[in-house]
Amino acid sequence: MKHIIETENLSLYYGKKQALEKINIGIAENRITALMGPSGCGKSSLLRAFNRMNDLIRESRTEGCVYYQGEDIYGEGMDVVELRKNVGMVFQKPNPFMKSIYENVAYGPRIHGINDRKELDRIVERSLKDAALWDEVKDRLDAPALSLSGGQQQRLCIARAIAIEPEVILLDEPASALDPISTGKIEDLMEKLKEKYTVVIVTHNMEQAARVSDYTGFLYMGKLIEFGETRKIFENPEEKLTENYIRGMFG
Repeated sequence: MKHIIETENLSLYYGKKQALEKINIGIAENRITALMGPSGCGKSSLLRAFNRMNDLIRESRTEGCVYYQGEDIYGEGMDVVELRKNVGMVFQKPNPFMKSIYENVAYGPRIHGINDRKELDRIVERSLKDAALWDEVKDRLDAPALSLSGGQQQRLCIARAIAIEPEVILLDEPASALDPISTGKIEDLMEKLKEKYTVVIVTHNMEQAARVSDYTGFLYMGKLIEFGETRKIFENPEEKLTENYIRGMFG
């Protein structure tokens, strides 16, 4: 299986606090990888390291390497804007812009120089279809994005992320603030997304990781305790700590 992202002894610090310790992991192309573990274990920090979002946090510092398509993203000369175009991110809380549904999706392509209306129309329709939202909003694209439900807003944020045609989509607990029906739609969407994209999801919900992912990594206190095929992690973990977490003995 080809790895589109790989880390090599990745460590991350916020000031003097170490958030990640020598993480080695490979993210398989066109698969869903879940990162799970108790609160504060480093899973979101690891996710943000994949497109250098931690750079936006004061006093953050990394050691080791993160390779995207074989290139160290922390190396000299890396174009971070281009990196984040290829490795998009959707956050825990839906954060649509205070614009119309259409303009939310068209925003990224406009920033990257696409202004032709027909091309933007094509991109908006494709992105909303890929995000399983088109049929619900196609007749009100000029409506405010904030008029959508929470689950629809989250799918709009996914459409916004894929409008610029990334290769990887990072999802940071995308369903944690949603009701069960909306959560189910997000999970169904992820299965479709992996046909075109590589998906990495951070989740605190073990059942969700078991349902949607092909590979799962379990983190604890900044360390990657175990990583492998999801079925094996849940049915036959190698590490006692992983087994105890899955059995609900802590978390």
